[in-house]
Amino acid sequence: MPRWRWRLAQLLRKLWVRAAFFAALGGASALAAVGAERFLPFEPPDLISAEAISSLLDIIASSMLAVTTFSLSTMTAAYAAATSNVTPRTTRLLIEDRISQNVLSTFLGSFLFSIVSLIVLKTGAYGPSGRLVLFAVTVGVVVLLVGMLVRWIDYLTKLGRVGETTRRVEAVARAAIEARVAEPWLGGVALGAVQKAPPAGAHLIRAGAVGYLQHIDMPSLSACADAAGQEVFILHNPGAFLAEDDLLAWLPAGVEEGLAREIRAAFSLGDLRNFDQDPRFGLAVLSEIASRALSPAVNDMGTAIDVIGRGARLMALWGAGQARAEAPAPCYPRLHVPALCDADLLEDAFMLIARDGAGMIEVQLRLQKVLAGLARLGPAGFRAAAQAQAALAAARAEAALPIAADRARLAAEIESLGAQASSSASQ
Repeated sequence: MPRWRWRLAQLLRKLWVRAAFFAALGGASALAAVGAERFLPFEPPDLISAEAISSLLDIIASSMLAVTTFSLSTMTAAYAAATSNVTPRTTRLLIEDRISQNVLSTFLGSFLFSIVSLIVLKTGAYGPSGRLVLFAVTVGVVVLLVGMLVRWIDYLTKLGRVGETTRRVEAVARAAIEARVAEPWLGGVALGAVQKAPPAGAHLIRAGAVGYLQHIDMPSLSACADAAGQEVFILHNPGAFLAEDDLLAWLPAGVEEGLAREIRAAFSLGDLRNFDQDPRFGLAVLSEIASRALSPAVNDMGTAIDVIGRGARLMALWGAGQARAEAPAPCYPRLHVPALCDADLLEDAFMLIARDGAGMIEVQLRLQKVLAGLARLGPAGFRAAAQAQAALAAARAEAALPIAADRARLAAEIESLGAQASSSASQ
């Protein structure tokens, strides 16, 4: 995705942008009825009085102001609940939720429509045609508001709940993993191990700031590489935390100063990680949810087991993608991008759960079953990473389980899963 489209997408996710658009649309709709006489092909009878429309608009204005205020307070409470009960990293997903933004923006736009219509109506600017159009638009707004209110009532029952918030994190993590499976190197080619160290005389592109690498503008970077007639070797994936003097990328030879600035501008750094190009962030946030659920203050093992299942679905998707016979044709053959490490993804998904749930037999049993299933998927590297994560979880459990019977039960389960894996491999 080009940087301008990514920036635009980030902007459109903000509540104030959508609210401002709906408010402007509501005001414009009220003013558009003033010139209705010019476009209607007939002269309508004067059946609708200004007083009748004014009463409807008064009801909309007063009710929408109250509903908007109530909705904002409810959403704020939901954000606070998600922060304390789930993880602060999920609050951004709730703030950027389209349904919430559309509902609030509709309420605000309807309020502004009614206010502007009342002001223009009191000035007498609406003729018979204008009042007819205004009445029709007002009825349409009422129907729209009824539909939005019914949808909003159902939606508020789920907003900020642990299960709903966890589902959203899984959805954005799935989208990021599917995008990375489709383009394993963001549309470029694989960065080789020997290419991670720049040779003497190479042109170095440094971060220039402290923060997380949020986005790489691959189309712009490819255009710069074509202009320079060189290949660009990118050293980090989105999600990496960089110091000011860390290397972002390098080119085999020097380039002009203006082109070097364009190459540096293709890398977007920020204070927070972003879900879009960073599959590991979604997995890490899911692990945080489980880790908080396993804390003594919450003690919610059911949520932790649910997160293990969600992590298993995501990692199964990744493992199946890694088993693909042929890599996709690169869109940007001059750009070399490092691959995501299977061990890092599995660690992000399960290590916190294995550590914080080490003393809970039910968590460890589910974790071993999931990792044993993943160890039968994908290429050899993915299977080995899953086996290593299972062995680490078993070692943590062996040290933390307080009862010998639980340790024996876990050992028997691991032995049974190993026998099943050997039987499947022999077949």
